[in-house]
Amino acid sequence: MAYYNPMLVKPMREELTEVGFTELRTSQDVDAAMEDAKKGLTLVAVNATNKAAAGMARPGVRLALQDVADSKLPDRLLTVFPGDDVEAGTTFFGHIPEIPPSDPSFALFKDGELVYFMPLHRIEGRDAGMVADDLKAKFEEFAQ
Repeated sequence: MAYYNPMLVKPMREELTEVGFTELRTSQDVDAAMEDAKKGLTLVAVNATNKAAAGMARPGVRLALQDVADSKLPDRLLTVFPGDDVEAGTTFFGHIPEIPPSDPSFALFKDGELVYFMPLHRIEGRDAGMVADDLKAKFEEFAQ
């Protein structure tokens, strides 16, 4: 069940999908994507409606993706919007029970293992370039 007016969140969703992210809207979507994430590098962007998502997280990940070498890009770009697709968000965070839910946030998986997590408190109060730099460094560190 969605909680926000679809017209309100449409541009927030599109800011990620237009650069290649696949939305995970249901629990089944999440479970299937996490099964696929057992091979290669997967980035999950946890989307939100707040200022940190709008001013830092979404612009930051877009910058990171355009500024990193193709060979260092994640194999999969996924996004979940827990504030709107509540069941999908709950299911996603159930896959990483050691991490408290945080939105926005970024989770990087290598061969199904969580290797990096950037929670809200590492996004808030920074600019998009700083978020991008952190993400690019992790892409470069963990890309095959």
